[in-house]
Amino acid sequence: MRGYLAEFLGDPRVVPLPRFIWLPILHGIVLRKRPAESAEKYAQIWMPEGSPLAVHTVRQAQLLAERMQVPVRYAMRYGAPPIGPALRGLEDPVIVPLYPQYAESTTGSVLEMLPPGSKVVREFHAHPAYIAALAARVKSHWAKQGRAPMLLISFHGLPKRGAGHYEQDCRATAALLARELRLDDGQWRVTFQSRFGYAKWLEPYTEQTLTDLARAGTTKVDVVCPGFVADCLETLEEIGIRARHVFEAAGGRELGLIECLNEAPEWIAALAALVTEASGRTGP
Repeated sequence: MRGYLAEFLGDPRVVPLPRFIWLPILHGIVLRKRPAESAEKYAQIWMPEGSPLAVHTVRQAQLLAERMQVPVRYAMRYGAPPIGPALRGLEDPVIVPLYPQYAESTTGSVLEMLPPGSKVVREFHAHPAYIAALAARVKSHWAKQGRAPMLLISFHGLPKRGAGHYEQDCRATAALLARELRLDDGQWRVTFQSRFGYAKWLEPYTEQTLTDLARAGTTKVDVVCPGFVADCLETLEEIGIRARHVFEAAGGRELGLIECLNEAPEWIAALAALVTEASGRTGP
């Protein structure tokens, strides 16, 4: 955990502070406390097969390979398996960073690791197949669990400074999803989660919005996280556990966390469409 966090938080795209300021803080304070805290959080969401993010990513790769009948490999930007070895031996591969909305700290960081001229799906925040897969996931949750009067559409936050068009893309995704679900303006909101440090981040914040909604009398909300295509710490622990406690402490009764796309057939079909379009092929 310490090695992973050192690599992740040591990336200047992730924490865009001057190195002479940030690195002493990272190694002198953050890496002394954060690994144990993260390990405790992971213990609450761990699956029998391992980390949810890794488990779902492996399954997505397998299902995509079966659907398209081509080799599919997965890699992690930080940690294992790394990107470089995953690309070896592949002829003219298509790389799909699994970040629907482009940001320099996510997709931009992946692009730095790729050979020049690589075929890359840079973003897919408004792709019809991705939006349709999200809508299908929400409708499936509603069919099984019932529908809350408010849908919170929560994205990973970024510092406002240097966010580029990320916020605009997140809001475009949310608007397209709301339209697909035929929601009125008062039935959904966009928020941002996973704030880190003391800089001003994109607002409104997810936990504060949940508190405000509960105090205003909203007792039931659903939360969907379109920026994550696989359930992970930020969805299962941050929203499913911590944000739920925040909502309930403020007077809310029920927070419905909608599953990420994971292995949903609509999402595997969307992945196939993205790869097909980027490769120039006529069909999967």
